Amino acid sequence: MNDNSRVLNSVRNILTGFLGQFITLITGFVSRTVFIQCLATEYLGVSGLFTNILSVLSLAELGIGTAINYALYKPLAEKNEEEVSRYMNFYSKAYIVIGIVIFVIGIVLLPFLKYLIKDAPDIKENLNLIYLIYLTNTSIGYFFAYKISLINADQRNYIVAAINYVAVVLQAIVQIVVLLLTKNFLLYLMVQFIFSIAQNLVIHFTANKLYPFLKKNKELKLNKNKKMKLISDIRDLMINKLSGILVNNTDNLIITYFKGLSIVGICSNYNLLIGIINTVLLQFFNGVLASLGNLNAIETREKREKYFRIMNFANFWMFGFCTICIITLINDVITIWIGTEYLLPNSIKYVLAANFYIIGMQNSVWSYKVTSGIFKQGRFILAIMAMINLVLSIILGNRWGLFGVLFATTIARLCTNVWYDPYAVYKIAFKKSPKSYYFEYIKNIIIMLATLYVVNFITNRWITMDNIYINFIIKLLICIIIPNLCFLLTFYKKKEFCFIKNYIFNLMKSNNFIMSKVSKLNGLKSR
Repeated sequence: MNDNSRVLNSVRNILTGFLGQFITLITGFVSRTVFIQCLATEYLGVSGLFTNILSVLSLAELGIGTAINYALYKPLAEKNEEEVSRYMNFYSKAYIVIGIVIFVIGIVLLPFLKYLIKDAPDIKENLNLIYLIYLTNTSIGYFFAYKISLINADQRNYIVAAINYVAVVLQAIVQIVVLLLTKNFLLYLMVQFIFSIAQNLVIHFTANKLYPFLKKNKELKLNKNKKMKLISDIRDLMINKLSGILVNNTDNLIITYFKGLSIVGICSNYNLLIGIINTVLLQFFNGVLASLGNLNAIETREKREKYFRIMNFANFWMFGFCTICIITLINDVITIWIGTEYLLPNSIKYVLAANFYIIGMQNSVWSYKVTSGIFKQGRFILAIMAMINLVLSIILGNRWGLFGVLFATTIARLCTNVWYDPYAVYKIAFKKSPKSYYFEYIKNIIIMLATLYVVNFITNRWITMDNIYINFIIKLLICIIIPNLCFLLTFYKKKEFCFIKNYIFNLMKSNNFIMSKVSKLNGLKSR
């Protein structure tokens, strides 16, 4: 098992994540551009719709993965191979059942697809066949998921990430070639299916090499008390999982019903760009998640809260900066990338950016919540959020279309988990009032909005050139400089900022020291 320090593991995971995301960002842009040029907009809508349907079906997972990961943190930290094996044996059997259940439910839903799609898309391929390929790909993935979770829980996300990124790049290259040569959507999907299986197999065999004790401990089982505790956590997480799916993955279904697949396809371009940004930023949180599990398993409340405040501050800086960039630049990016015919009204970029910020600012809270085992508390408030979102999406979607559906999600989150999740973390994990968190949250929003106003004032007043490329470059430079300068002037004395600054400087000094020693050693060897 992993013997490296939490800091080293986190740095490895984060750097691997950022590097991999940069590579996939380039290939993703190229792949989507070729997709749009070779296939009709309806294909984007079909892809988005089926992805959302299968995300809804994934509620069958019932939160088992999160519960098992939390249960693994302590035995992994203690290097208890037998205990890890017991959990993994339970996990593997559960996920095989889940994969079969998802496939069966997906087959049952097949006759009802025509009711979900209001207007049949203008494509030559059979929709049922396309749906079956998506369904099979999703179901098979569950047969391998438990090995991925073990590697991640052991603070080795970088291994899974490296395999994933190689697979994603190779898949994108082959898919681009297939589209350019054949313009066939089914062949495009089959390439995705083949690479998905290959990727899962590589991770599976890698895990077998890293944890050989799993094979010899296949007969070990969890005792009754631990199994009951695990089942209790899974039951609580089931409500969270269902609520999250209803909030995050029903929008495309409702938009398709009110406005058709074309709007879903056009909006998916915006979601792709924002999703890329979100995925890149999430590498930071994914990279430290297992280390947080280790921290929360063995450290004091004071130390846990200290690192939470540092993490939350970094969270705001990243997502506040990127929110300003999205509002200022996304329409220019769409125009340069695929043309003005794919633009949506300005109101859409504002509500998408708001949802991006609201969800992003939950990352530090969510990371501490799951690594502290806070599963039971707040499960019903998430169900309330899902109901508010569903009802408002139908009402506002009928009145305002796409904007109404997206704005419903904003309202639902603000009314529920935005305030409750930090309350649960502070009361349960830190044993204190969350007032300081709320104060910081509101103060940070004000700072971000003031900075956005400055950026908009400069770009709208001074950037008036006819050349969209020059305009974009100037806007990009303004977005890079102004928000970070404003944040720096505001926070340069803040404890959390000073900690991060000093940590980076110390890390750079230590790297320089190591490099100088290596250089001296090489010099001696050459003599």
